[in-house]
Amino acid sequence: MINININHMNLKRREFIRLGGITVAGSIIIPSVFQSCKGVSVSDNAGSYMDHFEVTPEQLQKVISTALEKGADYADLYFEHTLSNNCTLEDGKVNSAYSNIRFGVGIRVLKGDQTGYAYSEEVTLEAMLKAARTAANIANSSSSAGPLNINEFQPPNFYPVINSWENTSIKEKIPFLQRMNEKVFAGDKRVTKVNAYLIDSSSYIMVFNSEGKLAWDFRPMAVMVAVCIMEDQGKTENFYVTRSFRTGSEFLTNDLVDELSGEVVKRTALLFDATKPKAGEMEVVMGAGESGILLHEAMGHAFEADFNRKNTSIFSDKMGKKIAENFVNIADDGTIPGNRGTLNFDDEGNATEKTILVKDGILNSYLHDRISASHYKVKPTGNGRRQDFRNIPIPRMRCTYMENGPHKREEIIASVKNGIYVDNFSNGQVNIGAGDFTFFVKFGYLIENGKLTRPIKDINIIGNGPQALADLVMVADDKQLSNAGATCGKEGQGVPATFGMPTIKVKKLTVGGING
Repeated sequence: MINININHMNLKRREFIRLGGITVAGSIIIPSVFQSCKGVSVSDNAGSYMDHFEVTPEQLQKVISTALEKGADYADLYFEHTLSNNCTLEDGKVNSAYSNIRFGVGIRVLKGDQTGYAYSEEVTLEAMLKAARTAANIANSSSSAGPLNINEFQPPNFYPVINSWENTSIKEKIPFLQRMNEKVFAGDKRVTKVNAYLIDSSSYIMVFNSEGKLAWDFRPMAVMVAVCIMEDQGKTENFYVTRSFRTGSEFLTNDLVDELSGEVVKRTALLFDATKPKAGEMEVVMGAGESGILLHEAMGHAFEADFNRKNTSIFSDKMGKKIAENFVNIADDGTIPGNRGTLNFDDEGNATEKTILVKDGILNSYLHDRISASHYKVKPTGNGRRQDFRNIPIPRMRCTYMENGPHKREEIIASVKNGIYVDNFSNGQVNIGAGDFTFFVKFGYLIENGKLTRPIKDINIIGNGPQALADLVMVADDKQLSNAGATCGKEGQGVPATFGMPTIKVKKLTVGGING
């Protein structure tokens, strides 16, 4: 489930900083807290990452051997060190800032399709061995592992950093939040309140497994959020926009602030003239970019291999079968430079790729982690992802989108006599098994006799994912990716993800608005 609602982004949650076993709560952490951390980048060698986590090759091999000692098939170690920062502007001032450090190792043991897992917030040999023995309990027969030849995997770098967030002070961030405040207020005299948020993180990742594979990665992330509240003749409207990329502090530019502030003012102002349409079944045109959230939720999750392996997904018996028109092609891509959902390798150490899920209307592939790939006897697709070292990896989307089709946006709109055009979704609910979904649409337009007419807002779109895919009758050639700060939730874990699509037309969906 994608979550881009401000109330669910943990923007105001007070974080706790763990330093040397002491838990310290605070609103503002002085940047010098991080200056003692030895920084490395993805371009550094394996030795620099082992130095960073203060482990040796001998220790890695000993922990893996311990994890396998009860007869498991496979084991891996996932080291993580994440430093994150959050700045908040409210009432014209940056009045809240906090930082968080996440550090530890997760140890996974596989026996068939069963998983044993344990983690430690310490990476001492004693603590890791204790966790390894706990995870090893998934297996019940004795075994021993011989010495491993460490095979270093140097990944590509899809998100090079020019300026590290760790070397960027809060004083350098504040002017951009203040500019956002000024630009939004200047954009419309009806603006009564502006909130702006800047979230950044830097993650050091190292993976070692029982096949001797050693991989390392430096993962940056940046998110900026602008919230606008307007009041006009006693009526209040609000809107928010976000941008997020895997990048360093070069993310912060006046152009970015001007783009966000202009968009949030325009979107908020339009809501004053918007109404709710009559409810009923009708044609729905979904605009390019943001509408990809429906593709992610109503269809993408059903392509994740664990749901299919367990026969939970409605697509579990559809591999190789036609599920859409010939011009429908859907991909999940982990290699788009700088994209929020991109990974140099997944959280199992597997290389990422562009995975073609639907090719010419035919179901072509699921999204695999190691377990599901073994079950289906295919190679992993680089979709084994986890929220952090405390969680096991499971099949997750990265950037899921529909490719361009043969139609034009204007042609699609002109083909609709009575329907709606929507391009901004927010919260929704999806039943993965049946594929039924309900999405809340923040903003859109009526389509009357082939033309966009009155703006509409606050409606629900109700349908079934596989049926909507089958009823998808037109796809434009204007594909866009959403660069919003979306977080996808599944089994209690949240991971950054993105989505996109061209303008499309679904011939029949239920619209919930005003009855009559």
